[in-house]
Formats: sequence, C-alpha cells, structure tokens
Amino acid sequence: MLGLTGAATIGGAGVVSAHDKGNNADSESDSDAVTNESGIPRYELPPLSYDYDALEPAINAEIMRLHHDKHHQGYVDGANSALNSLEEMRNNNDFSEIKHVKRDLSFNLSGHVLHTTFWENMSPDGGGKPSGYLAKAINKYFGSFENFKAEFNAAAKNVEGSGWGLLVYDHLADMPLVTQAEDHNDLAVQGATPLLVLDVWEHAYYLQYKNNRGKYVTNWWNVVDWDDVTQRYEAAQYAELSGDGAPSI
Repeated sequence: MLGLTGAATIGGAGVVSAHDKGNNADSESDSDAVTNESGIPRYELPPLSYDYDALEPAINAEIMRLHHDKHHQGYVDGANSALNSLEEMRNNNDFSEIKHVKRDLSFNLSGHVLHTTFWENMSPDGGGKPSGYLAKAINKYFGSFENFKAEFNAAAKNVEGSGWGLLVYDHLADMPLVTQAEDHNDLAVQGATPLLVLDVWEHAYYLQYKNNRGKYVTNWWNVVDWDDVTQRYEAAQYAELSGDGAPSI
C-alpha cells in the first residue's frame, strides 16, 4: 500500500502521517507495497482502526460503512485508474487526453489523502482539547483554543458546495493555518501539511443530519483524536518540503 508515512506533497497538500499504531503504518518503501505489472506502486484503501459504529452518536455506522467502503474506495480506484491511463499514454506516446487524466488524478488522489487523514483524526475516545506543543501553537497563533475552534467551524460550515475544513501546517511560515478545500483539491495551499481535516461533503453526514451541516460539525469535535493531531503537528515541524532541506531524488 502506498501509505502516508513521512512527509510528501500530494494532490496540492503535504501529508505527514505520524502513525506507528494500528494498520496504517505502511510506507512507500515497504516490501509488500501494492504494485501493477510494471512494478509501479498503486494506492490501496486503508482499513479503519475502529468499528463502523465506534464513533456513534457523532457519526453513525451506516455513514461510516458507506463513506469508507464505497466513497473512499472510489477515490482509490479513480487515482489508480488515472495512473494506469498515464502509463498507457507514456507507452503509446499519446498525450491527447492529458488534461482530463491529470484532473482526475488530482481530484481522486487528493480525496484519498484527505480521507485517510480524516479516519486517523478520529477516535471513539476523542474529544476535549489538545495539549503539549500543539496547544501552545494554537494559543500563540489563534489567541486561544476557542478562537481556533470558531475559525475552523466557520471555515467548515461555509465551504461552498462540497469540500473540507482543514487545519494545516504551513512550512514557509512555520505555523498552523485554518483553510478550506472545495471538492478535495481546489483552494489547496501548496506545500502545506494537513493536520486535522473535516469532510463536509454531503455523503459524510446527510443520512444522519440531513441538511444540518452545522450540527454535524459541532458533534464531530466529540470524536477528534488530539493525540493523532498533535503527532502530525510535531512530525510536520521536522519535515523539510522546500529549500536546503529538500531531498534529492
């Protein structure tokens, strides 16, 4: 599986997965990575680390099952399909459909990255407030946890159409920012690492909350896994995505 361990810039956003716990700790260098016949890595749906009903009452089991097994799987399949098309283009030296395929790759790969982070950002033992370095950073850059939460709520509730509310780490300014994403990839801040993400596509809440996105956003805070978010923040601080610290390839 193409995992999210380490730091990368994928689909317009850097990703740090701080997980060494559970089933999602595979990395791109794993010997059992999924590849196609040419040996090129392919993406795979990561398993949840909790049961479908574990996040109730914030998010019910029916939504979790459909969201993870159907919607997220669709983005994985879409990203792999785009990679297959690109490989075929290279083999045939025919790039007439490049615009369409690159658009599909950006959309689906960004969806895969954000959903993987979304699942790991939540826990049945979640809720409360962050602590440690993340808490200090939030107080420093937002004034207080309450100010941060108000800004994040406003960003998530006011996404136009489908999209995400995000807390990201900006590596240029070395600080956390609250941002929005429309769909999965539009409005993305290049080179920023997602720390905490909230899916506000209707498929994430409509079966339970109908058109009340605000209530869904409010209840979601009860399952936020601040340990995971804090690990991501601390890992992001050490990730060099530009300048002298950029890896040579």
